[in-house]
Amino acid sequence: MKLSPSFFHRLLVAGCATAAVSASLFATPASAETGTLRMTFKLKGDAPKKDPLNPNVDQTFCGKAPIPDESLVVNDENKGIKNVIVYVYTGRRGTELPEMELKPETHILANDKCRFEPHVLIAKKGDTIRVTNPDDVTHNANFQFFNNTQQNLTVPPGAQVEVALKDAEPAPTPVACNIHSWMKAQVLVVDHPFAAVTDDDGVLEIEGLPVGEVIFRANHETGSLKEVVVDGDETSWRSSRFEVDIKPGVNEMTVEVPVAAFQ
Repeated sequence: MKLSPSFFHRLLVAGCATAAVSASLFATPASAETGTLRMTFKLKGDAPKKDPLNPNVDQTFCGKAPIPDESLVVNDENKGIKNVIVYVYTGRRGTELPEMELKPETHILANDKCRFEPHVLIAKKGDTIRVTNPDDVTHNANFQFFNNTQQNLTVPPGAQVEVALKDAEPAPTPVACNIHSWMKAQVLVVDHPFAAVTDDDGVLEIEGLPVGEVIFRANHETGSLKEVVVDGDETSWRSSRFEVDIKPGVNEMTVEVPVAAFQ
């Protein structure tokens, strides 16, 4: 049977239309609107006095420099709380995020001057933690993971070991040195890039957030972040979770945490 040119033209148009629909279903708009969450955490009340820690092991080396008590670090000038972790909560009844390609990174966790540096480390699924020891004494890094393989690593002076993060963790997990009991840190492993920790001023920023209602979770090593004051209003965060209607651009929040939450 001989087919007319008009038939081929209609077939070509239909094929192009189908391809366009398929592309629209699977392509992610490069110009999709996103928002930034900027939060400031402040202590409501007077911060308790924290004396430097007294090393009871390897005193000759570990006693050379003061070891700060990092269980609660508050800025004397603006009462900003350091080391508060905030991340998009994707667990039960949390925010559903689309699958995204995560670029693997390597993070350094140093045993430096008989303390962990940084005190809070945020990583992603697929990343690697490189534990280093620039000190002159042997250290230990005990990772109490839930989903990843628990690691209890001895790190001699000048040595380093690597920890592969094959899965996300449901919450921040503790790291401790079994040799020097005062050495503690926290590691958060997420399956997305939307997590941050407050700096010396109590400020953090999470960029590239999807616009709309997003559920977050907050965490502090020693504080209960449940009864807080958000932008002047007393608020209850159930299980330290809270929801924000993310708008395009910068979304700012100030959160005051009563000093009793750390006692």
